Amino acid sequence: MSKKDAPRVSSDTDLEREIRQGRKFTAEEAIGRLAGPGAMKGASVISRQQEAENAAGVWLAANIADSTGALRAVLHRHLKTSRLLLDNIDDPSVAAAAYLRQILASEQRLRETVREADAEWGRAMDERPHFEREGSPPHPDDPYTADSVRKALDEALHGSRK
Repeated sequence: MSKKDAPRVSSDTDLEREIRQGRKFTAEEAIGRLAGPGAMKGASVISRQQEAENAAGVWLAANIADSTGALRAVLHRHLKTSRLLLDNIDDPSVAAAAYLRQILASEQRLRETVREADAEWGRAMDERPHFEREGSPPHPDDPYTADSVRKALDEALHGSRK
């Protein structure tokens, strides 16, 4: 460091000290200082897994017809913790589509998804959910039936959502 740089460094330090006096010191700032200048340059502040989870949620929102959002919430919750998403972290839409195919391939999984969507809807609307009963027609006010969920998932996979 040359002699002419010394006053500039000192004035920079004084200015920084003055700026910091009126601020609250946070844990994030401490971590940033420990990491050093430029440590996060070009890096995302969220993990690749979180980015993939967010992208999967965006894909579900864009492709699943769901007026109340309960079905999408259930699908997203399960997809976020699935091996499918971890295996397709660079292309979450592939994981989401594969997950929908898994549900459609199993009547049991479909019925579990419908039941969870009904429960989620009931919590969100603060109403008693209308669960389907084997051998009985669905309740007329039930927003999630096996047929309606099957149709929504099929449309999402085949791009026929309007």
